Amino acid sequence: MTRLIAMSAAAVLIFGLGITYVMTMGKTGDDQFAQCRASNVAGGAAQIGGAFTLVSETGETVTDKEVIDQPALIYFGYTFCPDVCPLDGARNAAAVDLLEERGAMVKPVFISIDPKRDTPEVMAEYTEYLHPRMLGLTGSEEQVRAASKAYRTFFQAHKPTEGEEEFYLVDHSTMTYLSLPQHGFVEFFRRDVTPEQMADRVQCFIDAS
Repeated sequence: MTRLIAMSAAAVLIFGLGITYVMTMGKTGDDQFAQCRASNVAGGAAQIGGAFTLVSETGETVTDKEVIDQPALIYFGYTFCPDVCPLDGARNAAAVDLLEERGAMVKPVFISIDPKRDTPEVMAEYTEYLHPRMLGLTGSEEQVRAASKAYRTFFQAHKPTEGEEEFYLVDHSTMTYLSLPQHGFVEFFRRDVTPEQMADRVQCFIDAS
């Protein structure tokens, strides 16, 4: 089990380094958001994000166009996550509140990578706890994997212990993605970014859009 956890952690680290490489290599001279970025995306921001179809916390099928109808901070996690997801979700919620105080409405979005346990009802309760405007999304395994692939995220469930099949963990990447209507994905945020730093950078993108 220890070896499996170590291998999974290594996979997450390698993936994180890979996506950081994609994000930090290459520059474009016609980037209207250049002054806002902490890094650049090789090949352009279009390399990240894209179409998806998921199920909302109210049980409705929604597309990326319906979800990203205003600036959105998108995070991939799961409700049974013991530590990382609640902390990241709370950070994103705090940034959204700071932006709202400045007059900028940004939608916090939480996409589950554990649809087996995260039903719409579970998502509704979880997101209401984190932020009243947070939108929780789940779906079939195929829908979730398609959304994850679009945003180049990683996740892998641990094999559950016999007799405790409902109490498994899921390794996953922990980036938060900023997507704008008419532009799609424009920036990502690592875990060490504070709510204030996130709000400032998101504000810059909104002002430049």
